[in-house]
Amino acid sequence: MTSPTGIQAEAPASVLEKEPEKPTGPAKVEGRSPGQLMWRRFKRDKTGLVSAVVVIVFFAVAALAPLITKLYGKDPYTLYGQDDPNLLDMFNMPSGGMGGMSPEHWFGIEPTLGRDVFAQLLYGMRTSLYTAVIATLAMVVMGVLIGLVGGYFGGRTDYWIGRVTDFFLALPSQLFFVAAMPVITTVFVAPDEETPTYVRTCAIIAVMWLLGWMGLARLVRAVTLSLSGREFVEAAKVAGASPWRIIRKELLPNLVTPILVQSTYMLPSTILSVAFLSFVGVGYVEPTPDWGRMFSVGANVYEQDPVYMFFPGVAMVVFVVAFNLLGDSVRDAFDPKTGR
Repeated sequence: MTSPTGIQAEAPASVLEKEPEKPTGPAKVEGRSPGQLMWRRFKRDKTGLVSAVVVIVFFAVAALAPLITKLYGKDPYTLYGQDDPNLLDMFNMPSGGMGGMSPEHWFGIEPTLGRDVFAQLLYGMRTSLYTAVIATLAMVVMGVLIGLVGGYFGGRTDYWIGRVTDFFLALPSQLFFVAAMPVITTVFVAPDEETPTYVRTCAIIAVMWLLGWMGLARLVRAVTLSLSGREFVEAAKVAGASPWRIIRKELLPNLVTPILVQSTYMLPSTILSVAFLSFVGVGYVEPTPDWGRMFSVGANVYEQDPVYMFFPGVAMVVFVVAFNLLGDSVRDAFDPKTGR
């Protein structure tokens, strides 16, 4: 006969073998940072992704231009048309059709001098992009500083900064570019000496920086004025935070979005300005490869050799359009309420 104690000892065994029930409650939701939300929205934009890939390819090709031309077997400085008389006809135009395109010269050769167009295009892309990137960074830093100081301190500081900004905005930028470049280069180089390339580069960056920061400064000032009256800024002031700490910790993080979006629009415009200077003869000159200088050569021979301007023209149009579309996608990713 089984004792009651034995029955009680056997009964809990089935209870112990039973798995514990899972808690039934709402699923835990993990929060996402603004950067993660922005990246998630950006990945859904196919136009933005394609534009980003195109822009990255352009910068990668520009950075690897020396390696690519080395593998290609040509450089942008050798006068191949002078070394091989068969490449140019009696009028110093590329012999054959399509601007002298051949397995040895993929994009043809330059009229008169006979330099390789493909090598010139790669190095010209490198020159224009690097110059524009440095100039754009300088303009962004200047615009952010001016806009922050004017918007945060206000009063007479904002008034005088606004008047200086209005003065620079009133200058005819294109004419000032043309007039200022020879003056700047003459200050550092004697008239009877050839201007080094690095001096021209510094002069172009200086002119771009001097006349390109005003739009961003006004934008940053307007956003700073709207943020200065917010509760978190007032709380920082009451807590005794210094103006530099408030600007660095409270204002700048909230200005990243407009600064980044505006910068993506400024870079293509700066590239066009650099090309314009070289096109009119006050930017980069022979023998420095540059997009604008290639357009200048092509403008003189487009009737005899229309193919020469085709490749640099297509490259610049594709880059500018891709970067502008990238700017639109970045803006929509940061602020999805702004529709295109």
